[in-house]
Amino acid sequence: MPLTASTVSFLRWKVLVRPRARITGATLSYAVPKLTIHVIIRCTERGKPSVPPGSSGRGATEVGEDTHVTTDRTDERDGDLAPSGSPQPSPAAPEPEEPERPLGVVAAADAGVASAVQAAEHARAQFTEVVRTPEITRRLALLWDPPAPATRGRKPRLTLDDVVRAGTAVAQEGGLDALSMRRVATELGVGAMSLYTYVPGRTELVDLMIDRAYAELDLPAAGAPWRTALAQYAHELWNLYLRHPWILQTNMWRAPLAPHVLDAQEAGLRTIVDTGLSELQVVDTLGLVDNYVQGLARATVAERTERDATGVGNDEYWTTLGSFWEDWFDVERYPVMTRVYVAGGFDAPQGPFDASLDRLLDAVEMAIDRANSGPAG
Repeated sequence: MPLTASTVSFLRWKVLVRPRARITGATLSYAVPKLTIHVIIRCTERGKPSVPPGSSGRGATEVGEDTHVTTDRTDERDGDLAPSGSPQPSPAAPEPEEPERPLGVVAAADAGVASAVQAAEHARAQFTEVVRTPEITRRLALLWDPPAPATRGRKPRLTLDDVVRAGTAVAQEGGLDALSMRRVATELGVGAMSLYTYVPGRTELVDLMIDRAYAELDLPAAGAPWRTALAQYAHELWNLYLRHPWILQTNMWRAPLAPHVLDAQEAGLRTIVDTGLSELQVVDTLGLVDNYVQGLARATVAERTERDATGVGNDEYWTTLGSFWEDWFDVERYPVMTRVYVAGGFDAPQGPFDASLDRLLDAVEMAIDRANSGPAG
């Protein structure tokens, strides 16, 4: 799964960066990999009296805690914030002003991302808004608390695991383009409508298939040397993608919030979290490893797919184009390419994954050494 640096989206509320604004609230969205926290907080200009609800006076910037601002547009009037489309707050008794605090961040300990968010140091959040819909609730419950097989009455013909296995078999053979509820039903020898007893639809089925695949990972144990553990993590993902290339057809930035997917992310973070790198550096570093593995896996799978479809391997393909170098290649136009070629730079080793991973881990080691060396004297 992809792991990118934590970002903080302010919905373009410029009041958050104005030095004369006391931040006790705004609408924030923390886009931490695999986790988004929506926050509603109160924002009041320092040095200005609160404007009574319903007034249209200039400088009115107070947003009640029961007001949900859903627009991401900003309407600025002489530097004052007026969220476009935001409803008027309901009348309420004025609250005592809180003591001013420096800009901080949500201590989202329950979410397990306090330090990643804290490293951004952009805003203080006081109220957390959790948005639930029936569709999302059902989708997550299927991953975290799937229904147990019936123990009374007639034994059902299928189980949820049967459906997930059949879906995986279809994807293994034809990729996700071949996956449909009807095709899975055919694989199981049942009617398509009977599958909806187990999964609401294709999206939920793909979630379950991905989680089932990630359960195959042999993740590094806690306490292992960081380089050994991170190399194991990378190799496990590499082999997983080659075993199940259909996973690479999904949007890895929106991988399901599933138990085994999060287990993999937890294990990856754990490999380097105590090396001296900051939390942001930990996230960036693991994202670099993830992107390397996924990128090379995609290229490898694409080459295998092309070879299987045409019957022509990579070496054979380039041999057929050998005349290009004699008839068209211009050494004066491409002097650097010529130099690298003559020196054997394009003679790829047999194990490109391991060789490149070693160089990547060397770079991580240098970053760790730099982080632990302290400021230069």
